[in-house]
Amino acid sequence: MPARGELLDRLGLRSPIIQAPMAGGGDSAALVAAVNEAGGFGFVGAAYLTPAQLTDRARDIRSRTALPFGVNLFAPQPEPTASAALTEAAVMRVAGFYAELGLPAPSAPAYPGDSFAALVPAMLDSGAAIFSVTFGLPPADVVNAAKARGMRVMGTATTVAEALALEQAGVDAVIAQGAEAGGHRGGFIGDPAANLIGAMALIPQIVDAVGVPVIASGGIMDGRGIAAALALGATAVQLGTVFLTCDEAGIPEVHKQAILDAAILDAAEDQTRLTRAFSGRPARGLVNRFMETIEDRGQPDAVLPFPLQNALTRPLRAAAGQQGRADFLSLWAGQGAPMARRRPAGDVVAALLSGCAATVEKLAGV
Repeated sequence: MPARGELLDRLGLRSPIIQAPMAGGGDSAALVAAVNEAGGFGFVGAAYLTPAQLTDRARDIRSRTALPFGVNLFAPQPEPTASAALTEAAVMRVAGFYAELGLPAPSAPAYPGDSFAALVPAMLDSGAAIFSVTFGLPPADVVNAAKARGMRVMGTATTVAEALALEQAGVDAVIAQGAEAGGHRGGFIGDPAANLIGAMALIPQIVDAVGVPVIASGGIMDGRGIAAALALGATAVQLGTVFLTCDEAGIPEVHKQAILDAAILDAAEDQTRLTRAFSGRPARGLVNRFMETIEDRGQPDAVLPFPLQNALTRPLRAAAGQQGRADFLSLWAGQGAPMARRRPAGDVVAALLSGCAATVEKLAGV
């Protein structure tokens, strides 16, 4: 395989640092632009945006930086099904929380439809340099259309089998998502909650299995983690949690503070866990009251499949953010959360680059 510098050039990256797409608002235009200007590569998680909102977000980014950025979408998903009994139980399980936040009683959520096809034209016209998918394979026609625009295509894998499937689908790079990663699991072969391979084990296995560059993801919070991932054969790294507490991040302040409190208290690394409580799909976040109540082991399961559960809890999460109620928010964060600090994004990128260089230099002198 070509040298890492050549692979970075091939992917259009100026450094090995990629800011992870964080659908839901964390990756604001200000954050993407700041990461870019500091030498990293910023991404927009656009799965929950409308086409018009994606167009506006891309325009906002381009007004702040002339440097390239990426757009991420959820791969096409089949329409979920849920019985009337499960739907009623799920609605009843969250009703008390709605009342606690002063919201009208919840009702059965309507299927919002799969957004992928509607967002593809806006993605292609966004001016993005990289298009990535998670939760599955990118359709061949979209891969071809993106590449015809000069875009690189990436996909998220949590296993070697998924990495091989993505390579067969024509991606230019595979994102190896370790079990430590915050937010949704990107797996699509088998049970995404069961494919929990740590990054240290996953990265070299995928590097050995595919012929395209590998982007490491999961639990990487500083230069030491970057150096370790590169030593395992990764071409670059994708980091999310380290950017969530940046000044420019678009998540509610109470979410930022929950992550920072974990760092201040030097909380245990097992404070995060996978949950389906908020969206219906396994995702890693800080444990809170909502998570523990909805997934109470003493009660029958009452969580709808994705994205129905996501639609059911969206009004609750929006109100919680406005009211500063961390117990009702999806506090997505990876296992490295206690290492987070509040800093401008530019300072984070600078620290990551210098920390990686220092680690490599130190190891070279051993």
